[in-house]
Amino acid sequence: MVTHVGTGHGHSGAARRSSSTAISGWTAFAGTLMIFGGAMAILEGVSAIAKDNVFVATNDYTFAFNVTGWGWVHLILGIVIALAGIALFTGAFWARVVGVTLAGLGMIANFLWAPYYPFWAVALIAVNAFIIWALCTGSREARAR
Repeated sequence: MVTHVGTGHGHSGAARRSSSTAISGWTAFAGTLMIFGGAMAILEGVSAIAKDNVFVATNDYTFAFNVTGWGWVHLILGIVIALAGIALFTGAFWARVVGVTLAGLGMIANFLWAPYYPFWAVALIAVNAFIIWALCTGSREARAR
């Protein structure tokens, strides 16, 4: 039987370091959702930039951009969200903070986008809410270890 003095549980220091950088299941879930949600936002943006005819015409909307303007907002935000989702797989704490922030921005953008394409906006609001929940739950799970 091999005993490691001073490690507490018989694990080497290298094993403890590698397990602390491993991501939790919730973080992996959030990263996957961010990549998926970012791709959906990219498609939403491309569709709006291409002046697709599937959007609802609104007359008196307070946050009125033209559809092309909203398309660029969603395209850029979608690219950044997808990249942040990829960064979550590194296990870096900053990626979690950026993920929560970008998911919040995604929720706001889709709330403001709702009159143009309500079903898509509500679906992406739900995806972003799950992202925030998963990132906040994952940090609690990592602290408990």
